[in-house]
Amino acid sequence: MAFTTSKSYFWKGFRDGSPFIFVAIPFGTLFGVFATEAGLSIIQTMAFTATVFAGAAQFAALQLLQEGAPTAIILISALAVNLRMAMYSASLTPYLGAAPMWQRAIAAYLTVDQSYACSIVRFEKEPDLSIPQRMAYFFGSVTPITPLWIFSTYLGAVLGTQIPESWALDFALPITFLAMIGPMMRTPAHVVAALVAIVVSLLMVAIPFNLGLLIAGCAGMMAGAQAEAMLERRKVRT
Repeated sequence: MAFTTSKSYFWKGFRDGSPFIFVAIPFGTLFGVFATEAGLSIIQTMAFTATVFAGAAQFAALQLLQEGAPTAIILISALAVNLRMAMYSASLTPYLGAAPMWQRAIAAYLTVDQSYACSIVRFEKEPDLSIPQRMAYFFGSVTPITPLWIFSTYLGAVLGTQIPESWALDFALPITFLAMIGPMMRTPAHVVAALVAIVVSLLMVAIPFNLGLLIAGCAGMMAGAQAEAMLERRKVRT
């Protein structure tokens, strides 16, 4: 019975994660195209996407590579962009931390924006789920995305510049993040963090190597944390 229940949650996760394939395919294809334009071979492109498996960090590193940024800046920027994964992991630990080590290791590799967004919403809605049910849901949410991301990257690398600009594949990046962020704007602290990050990123647009985005991200996190602390103090007083 437990297996059947876990299996049903896998398919629930699969269904919840499936809509993201409509942005994962053009997003991955776009990365493959950009990677070949930057001078990477197909093997290098596929190794990059399979080992890093983090679209935003891959694009950030690739853009800086094209701009001739120092290696240290490229590494720091990619790591900074991926720092949100540490926050995702901390957020998921209360729900998945008791799972076997091998499952957590695989989940760490497969923790991306889409799998986190789907899973945290489900886990908060159903806090009484068992560990097997949660892990099944998590793996289900990322299953439709992972193979298509890798395949579409390969497709983009093979096609390269043959894809016409009129296809406008670059729409995938902002739409992906809007689709993930929208449902997560559940509290005033979330809204404050997003607004502060947007304003600071616009003010810092002139800083080279996109370092303004890192500053904006830090500012947004600090603002969100302060807003949440203020709201908690207000609740205690009332």
